[in-house]
Amino acid sequence: MASAVERTDEHVREYLMYRGFTSTLKHLDTDIKADKEKGFRVDKIMEQLQQFVQSFDLFGLKEYWLYLDRRLLCRLEDVYRSTVNKLRTSLYRYYVINTIQKGNLEKTQEFFQKQALELQGQVEWRDWFILPFIPAPDQNPAFSPYFSRQWADTFLVSLHNFLSVLFQCMPQPVLLSFDAEVQKATGLAEENEQLSQLLFALQTESRDQREGDEMVHHKLPVYVQNMDRLGDTELDLVSSQRPVSTATTPSRNFFSTFLPQGRRTPVKLPQFTAGSSPSQAAAGRKDPPLNLPAKSKEAVQANEVKPVSSQASTSEPKSSQSHQSHQSTSQPSHPRHKKVQDHEKERKELFSKPPPQTAEKRGEAGEGELPEASEPPDASSHSRSCRGAAEGGGLSVEQPFIKLSQEEYGEHHSSIMHCRVDCSGRRVASLDVDGVIKVWSFNPIMQTKATIMSKSALLSLEWATKPDRLLLLGSGVGTVRLYDTDAKKNLYEMNIDETHPRILSLACSPSGSSFVCSAAALGRPAGGESAPRPPAPVSGQLLLWDTKTVKQQLQFSLEPEPVAINCTAFNHNGNLLVTGAADGVIRLFDMQRYESAMSWRAHDGEVYSVEFSYDENTVFSIGEDGKFIQWNIHRCGVKQSEQVLPQDATGPFVLSGYSGYKQVQVPRGRLFAFDSEGQHILTCSSSGGLIYRLTNGEPALESMLPLGGHKAPVVTVDWCSAVDCGTCLTASMDGKIKLSTLLAQKP
Repeated sequence: MASAVERTDEHVREYLMYRGFTSTLKHLDTDIKADKEKGFRVDKIMEQLQQFVQSFDLFGLKEYWLYLDRRLLCRLEDVYRSTVNKLRTSLYRYYVINTIQKGNLEKTQEFFQKQALELQGQVEWRDWFILPFIPAPDQNPAFSPYFSRQWADTFLVSLHNFLSVLFQCMPQPVLLSFDAEVQKATGLAEENEQLSQLLFALQTESRDQREGDEMVHHKLPVYVQNMDRLGDTELDLVSSQRPVSTATTPSRNFFSTFLPQGRRTPVKLPQFTAGSSPSQAAAGRKDPPLNLPAKSKEAVQANEVKPVSSQASTSEPKSSQSHQSHQSTSQPSHPRHKKVQDHEKERKELFSKPPPQTAEKRGEAGEGELPEASEPPDASSHSRSCRGAAEGGGLSVEQPFIKLSQEEYGEHHSSIMHCRVDCSGRRVASLDVDGVIKVWSFNPIMQTKATIMSKSALLSLEWATKPDRLLLLGSGVGTVRLYDTDAKKNLYEMNIDETHPRILSLACSPSGSSFVCSAAALGRPAGGESAPRPPAPVSGQLLLWDTKTVKQQLQFSLEPEPVAINCTAFNHNGNLLVTGAADGVIRLFDMQRYESAMSWRAHDGEVYSVEFSYDENTVFSIGEDGKFIQWNIHRCGVKQSEQVLPQDATGPFVLSGYSGYKQVQVPRGRLFAFDSEGQHILTCSSSGGLIYRLTNGEPALESMLPLGGHKAPVVTVDWCSAVDCGTCLTASMDGKIKLSTLLAQKP
């Protein structure tokens, strides 16, 4: 609601300026500056209340609460009146406890003198009037719970949540719902367009299927229709694998092309290599190569399923058997095979588009002999041959993944900073710039498990490895919390360092016995908003903490100078730790000796994200210079590949709105993630995730599959491979998280 109010204020300003109502505009600006509701921003209201408490302004605190009561709270139903009274009592107690903790007994006595008439008749305040006269109230059993930090945090979070729910449930004027209506109308228009395209594609596919079936029925000779051994298996296979437009959504007919038809087995198209002669390929001979052993020849003759063109040879046993089993045709051998070859040409004309000249050559080569054992083809020629065979035969080229579905998690109301799935793939933790953390599951249904509110800004988030229900939360005030997502409570809160209060990165070791914490000095706003960069890298520390004893084990040495570490990652066994820093340097630490093994200058500017490769012989990084680089960790500072990515994949991320509204966010979370085999990576983009294939050459990345689905820039990604179907998570600046379920197509 706060964002809608802010945009509506901008619209009203623009309208008043357009109409020339300058005096009204001045009054509007004055009223907005004096707005006690703070534009319905709960965090601003909480800051105002705490400011009154910390400054011992009892009069201002009472007036502000009375204003909120008259303006908002009095409109609630009577059933909520007791809750409002409890919150007001807790607020006054919070004020009294603060005066005692700060040693200002005069303010304590002033409170009871001024509030005596109002409070002396209330039962909950009857024992509190002796509080100023107790020498050590924090040790008194009746008052000691109110002096604990847990009580203060619980009260502040409860008040914050109460006001948040109140603002969300308040009836809104029509003007505030304008933006939501526009987005809804746009979404419905896009959905209508997609459904129209899908309907058109299904109608086209159905029409082509009927036409193809009719053509086959009229074109096939009578003696071929019932000859299973003469190639009708291949005819059925090819007829069911006509090219389907890849722009449409996969349907049941699409998946049926990868399944066997009844008891028949799909046939792989044989490949033609340099060892086979062109004349053999043209004639479609299926004789085994001469240099194969005798057993190989017999295996080839006994096991292969022949296409129609392979029947040109009359010397094979199957051809003779087929000829004997169909003597009723009473036609000579050579004219009969000539008709079969003519039918083969007609079949190609029916079920394949006219390819270019190179594709024809590849198609002919793909129908040749089996490759010779003495000359195995390399990977590149194999892929080219397969691609050529697919083109020549009219088959569609497969993508590495099929997007089965895409779901949306929309419980956040501001830009996402982090989105991580746990090791088991059962839970997801997401953090937005307002400090709200959502713990939720997506299998079998999408469901929110826990919501964590923080009065201080949160900057980092990481799942613990053992047990995986624990969550590490790094704040902007120098604390790290260990949160139990099942019990929904804080287990520990660790104070890191007051001089370096910003916890930028957290990484838990695979064993779960320790975690690494990156702390930095103040230098940039906590929420990742746009701000001028400091002239020099911010100072920082890299610390190792024990999760069992909850104590700091050691501080790593950062050479040449202490610098803020933006990202950290362990290898599979926790023996190595790689970090990316604000000075553009990647550092590799030996976690058995707890010392730096090597470091090198990686990027011009900050390093935003860094990860180990699948085989852990290299390290991948993305930096402020917009480059995606692969580094060899066995040769310090040696690049294996490099590619420049677009700005929407590396940040800073920009979200533009109405009337020049502009939001800029510096990268905080992971900018790329690998699949289970380390052959593909998922990156950010302006409209959704984008999957690339690692080529291990130049260029380093080959675009494979755009996931789409977002209307705002994606700022962090994750790839969950713990389940059978991989799930890609993409989180954007409008608070939306998309879950794209993928099915890998094995070659």
